Amino acid sequence: MTATAFDRSTVQLRELIEDEGELREGPELARLLGLLAERRGADLSGLPAGRQAELLGARAAQVLPGVRPLAELLAEGRPLTVKFGIDPTGAEVHLGHAVPMILASRLQRMGHRVVFLVGDVTARIGDPSGRSAERPPLTAADVRRNVATYRQQVGPFFDFERAEFRFNSEWLERMTLPRFLEVLAQLPASAALQREDFRTRLAEGSGLTLAELVYSVVMAVDSVELAADVELGGLDQLLNLQMCRRVMGAAGQRPEVVLATGLIEGTDGTGAKMSKSRNNYVGLALPAEEMFGRLMSCADRLLPGYLRALTELLDEEVELLLAQAADGRRHPVAVKTLLAAAVTATVHGEEAALAARGAFRARFSARRYSEAGPLPAVDAAAHGAATLAELLVKVSGELPSLNQVRRVAGAGGLRLVVEHTDGAQRTVPLSRGEADERLLVVLGAHELARPGAHRRVFLRCGRKVLEVS
Repeated sequence: MTATAFDRSTVQLRELIEDEGELREGPELARLLGLLAERRGADLSGLPAGRQAELLGARAAQVLPGVRPLAELLAEGRPLTVKFGIDPTGAEVHLGHAVPMILASRLQRMGHRVVFLVGDVTARIGDPSGRSAERPPLTAADVRRNVATYRQQVGPFFDFERAEFRFNSEWLERMTLPRFLEVLAQLPASAALQREDFRTRLAEGSGLTLAELVYSVVMAVDSVELAADVELGGLDQLLNLQMCRRVMGAAGQRPEVVLATGLIEGTDGTGAKMSKSRNNYVGLALPAEEMFGRLMSCADRLLPGYLRALTELLDEEVELLLAQAADGRRHPVAVKTLLAAAVTATVHGEEAALAARGAFRARFSARRYSEAGPLPAVDAAAHGAATLAELLVKVSGELPSLNQVRRVAGAGGLRLVVEHTDGAQRTVPLSRGEADERLLVVLGAHELARPGAHRRVFLRCGRKVLEVS
């Protein structure tokens, strides 16, 4: 798609939104996903530099040294080197990482060289940004295990026939101590100690290693080695990114332009950033149905930020959708469905996204679970001695922890649902105490000895549903 076609698709997409059709259903949703797919694949190299800078700046929380220098850099008419780095401190990449990757995709489609840099050396130090204590060190084996599927996970955002997938061990492992001391000698110690998080940790006596002090310098060496023109990263990386600019200047290079993106809140809506440790994340490796479901269950107040950061919708399109939802012209669930489908389509494709939407609707909109298609199942005879919480966590793997099952039960979200073949349905609310009771005891207490030929029993915890067979 050319730049002209990009503008044409923008007109078509706005017309589709203004039409106020039912975006939860097949034809309208499929058409909108198709237009967004065209936009994700659009050749943006023909757009004026100012327009390119606008598309990039609109999704950045901060641009250093500013949007005008970015536009001037883009106007030079040469392929720029764009650096996006990620430390493999865990095996999963999640949507929090996708925000700068979407910008990297736009830069690639503007004709620039994107380097997806895996920090296999810096991961062994651990990024200290925002941490209240030092991170347990990772071994080389830990890093290799974590990075095994990174390229596959981030593949939907990059064309690796044109982008580069590299490791900073290429130069850091052969860097000599005298060379590194030359870099350190050009930097005042105050450059690292000015960080508030470091000062707080020192004041509280929680520990700070010298390796953490020089983390940002090591990260900056990556920028020097790549001669980066642009670097992408989260806003929590801003001090590290500023160090990259400082070290590049000291090395006689033009400091890179920094595009720092805002942090994505976790799906639970508590205000904490998305992270695996809090189980409020959406992993890029999740199956389409689970990805769609996690986005549909996110807190409603996250919709504006998620739409802007995780989709190819433009600001004016997002504002129109939100205004329609606010004044009743469009159901808020339709906007959330669009979000979930658009993100799922980016990772898994449009067909998988529409199938996930259909499965979700069947499961949570249908009056009967027996009509919702295949559900995870547990055998009451084989697992009758397990507690309900254990069934959901250890047997089926549907939920991550026993405490989460207890919390959902305490909020009234743990239930047995009995469906009879004659159409009758009975819902039995379960207490927090019953979450830790054995399955056969709970079934017996509610006179359900076990499922039979004329009834089916389901265990629901929040949005997770198991059939007890």
